[in-house]
Amino acid sequence: PLLILSIILLALNLLVWVLDLPVWVTGSVLLVSILLLVFFFRFFRNPQRLPAGDENVVYAPADGKVVVVEETEEGEYFRDRRIQVSIFMSVWNVHINWFPVSGTVKMTKYHPGKYLIARHPKSSTLNERNTCVIRTESGKDILIRQIAGAVARRIISYPAEKEKVSSGDELGFIRFGSRVDLFLPPDSQILVSRGQKARGSKTPVAHI
Repeated sequence: PLLILSIILLALNLLVWVLDLPVWVTGSVLLVSILLLVFFFRFFRNPQRLPAGDENVVYAPADGKVVVVEETEEGEYFRDRRIQVSIFMSVWNVHINWFPVSGTVKMTKYHPGKYLIARHPKSSTLNERNTCVIRTESGKDILIRQIAGAVARRIISYPAEKEKVSSGDELGFIRFGSRVDLFLPPDSQILVSRGQKARGSKTPVAHI
């Protein structure tokens, strides 16, 4: 996307220059082009982070703000009560998603859906989303759900079923505002609270 955008903006600026339009038009096009490039390069940044690596800790799968910490019914995979922790990503956050634990991918499934605002409670079950379940070495299943928001229109998820993954590996990417849900065992010790800022692969979310 960045290469295509750069080519389009370069072609547009060359066209404006060749047409010899007024200075204010040329300057405005150049300024908007620079701002767009800065925004997109910032949005698609991919910081390299070394995970903390404690196998008994679930780490944040994304940068953003913790918007949900509650016990709820998870109806897709577990079909029982789980603790849900949700992290909302604004367009200013890093949108890479990371595996919160090490283990084996038990399930990965894409669901087409709506584009409600990602903060909406029903976005977890109604929006476009991708569900991934990881079984840890200790036999605990952790569900991660990538959810598209009102602006996001594409979810990218890398893992395949039966694949071995490590905490801190890249899980995928969601373009523009979105959120990630975690569904944890009921006996998990939650280490975050609503309103807290989280850093993907760094912030401890729960002890399992």
